[in-house]
Amino acid sequence: MASDDGSSTIDVPDAPFRPGEEASFENWPWNPEDHPMPDAKKCSAEETTELAYGLVRVLDDEGNASGEWDPRLSADELRLGLEHMVRLRIFDDRMMKMQRTGLLSFYMRSFGEEAVAIAQTMALEEQDWIFPTYRQPGAQFVRGRSMVSMICHCIGNEEDNIKGRQMPVHYSYRDGRFISVSSPVGTQFSQAVGVALASRYKGLDEVTITWIGDGASAEGDYHYALNFASVYNAPVILNVVNNQWAISTHANFATGIGNFAARGLPYGLASIRVDGNDFLALYSVTRWARERAASGAGPSHIEVLTYRAGAHSSSDDPSRYRPGDEHTKWPGGDPVSRLKGHLIAIGEWSEERHSELEERIDSEVVEAYKEAVKFGDLANGPYPSADTIFTEVYEEMPWHLKEQHDEVMGG
Repeated sequence: MASDDGSSTIDVPDAPFRPGEEASFENWPWNPEDHPMPDAKKCSAEETTELAYGLVRVLDDEGNASGEWDPRLSADELRLGLEHMVRLRIFDDRMMKMQRTGLLSFYMRSFGEEAVAIAQTMALEEQDWIFPTYRQPGAQFVRGRSMVSMICHCIGNEEDNIKGRQMPVHYSYRDGRFISVSSPVGTQFSQAVGVALASRYKGLDEVTITWIGDGASAEGDYHYALNFASVYNAPVILNVVNNQWAISTHANFATGIGNFAARGLPYGLASIRVDGNDFLALYSVTRWARERAASGAGPSHIEVLTYRAGAHSSSDDPSRYRPGDEHTKWPGGDPVSRLKGHLIAIGEWSEERHSELEERIDSEVVEAYKEAVKFGDLANGPYPSADTIFTEVYEEMPWHLKEQHDEVMGG
């Protein structure tokens, strides 16, 4: 590109709206009836092109479910999904308040993205592996982890199951096959492909799911994972969570030409873009991808189109780079409100029952924190023993670490 004086310049993307401007998104042109569901076990990557450039939805703007992608979940399953999402939202809110009052050192919410991990994990089998980012803690609720355990990790007390080796909210949950969140974003994508290939090599009925943010998809790890998944036909589900913002950098900096979903097509991956605030669509697309991977038909590449309604973390101030009400203008709405509205519309929920649910879960979170601090708080401990620096890495501690261990422990 040439400037007015004839010199060359570089095109630098920008966010569509900045602080002080009025955010205004166009309504989505895609409807639930638009996209047929191909045979997961037989369709080629090329046959998913329309799905990559479109948007799979099940709930319309009035909260009605329709189309071939409707998973036709029972009312009990839908209520369970709603409960998990409400639990995550209230848990997040309480933990943020504790961080602001000095009871936690750092926290990250999933505000606006609660459906992502919860719907997708509910669509998996219990033996499937989860390689998350820090925005998928809700998967642990689906897999049965207690709030007390999660809070102990965030505080870093002596009951922290990671023994202080990770930052707060960088959870790991072995019983739930929830692999440790990693601060160097993107690494989990390649790791997930490796575990998926190991499962296939062993002949096990296991599928691996992983997520990456829109910003991190500009890193090499993302492309390595797509290439290896394609070449070796790994049973893996690769999700790009396009929540519009990588901290303060808009998704425009990472997309390039086209959209995130379509990036998978040149790699020969079945590729789909899905409404990330539509619980039913997320569940259905993930179930489809799980069936495809388990059958040996290949991996799937999914763009989860959503919006990060809150700050990136407790260290971030989004008012510095976007309008404060921008998330309220998002065409996808709010995932909790949409599933709640659908359940009310089909006569399986009410405002009264929802208020009761919120009150019950809020009490659960408060009681869980009281229980967690019995094992130590952030200010006073007790914290994991210093010898945990040296343990659980090697089956047998090497001599040089043994010397350092003995020095630290006074041995």
